[in-house]
Amino acid sequence: MPAAFPTYVQQKFASRKPVNQPSPLSTLEHLGRATELAHRIYDLIGRSRFFDDFRLEDIQQLATYMTAYRAQPGGVIIREGEVDDYMLLLIEGKVEIVKTDKRGQRQAMTTVGPGMTLGEMSMIDGEPRFATCLAIDTTTIAVLTRDDMVRVILDRPELGSKLLVKLVTLLSQRLRQTSLTLLHYMER
Repeated sequence: MPAAFPTYVQQKFASRKPVNQPSPLSTLEHLGRATELAHRIYDLIGRSRFFDDFRLEDIQQLATYMTAYRAQPGGVIIREGEVDDYMLLLIEGKVEIVKTDKRGQRQAMTTVGPGMTLGEMSMIDGEPRFATCLAIDTTTIAVLTRDDMVRVILDRPELGSKLLVKLVTLLSQRLRQTSLTLLHYMER
């Protein structure tokens, strides 16, 4: 690997979060590092395409870079329009994803459960959040920040590579699905 690679990764993924903007995570119950949840995360593999080829050892290593939080019903986990630098894995509970329409009304898009990942796009590109994610019931999440992802890439290149490939694959699948939906509407 070229010597400049770590510098490039650090520069490319440097946090773009505005300094004065509080994260929705600051309102959630902080549970500490996700290492205590590694076995629960591993048990989600059947429900999560993101982690489908991760071994228990991979999950245990990754969990040391993740932080766990608990949200109460109605708690905001991700807020539409804000710039944040994290993705999350839903471990327990349900989350409703809502989008604000032109009239300022929240419209339900979908509900997701354990094993789903949210927020990957904004973590990667630093752009504002597309939608709001609200806890429907008591919800436990494991959060990976952009800075922690960089640390995974630099400290554990094999795991970091696997993580990046999974992110690219997931985003590609979502883009394909969106393209198919758009094509469906165009053909009407």
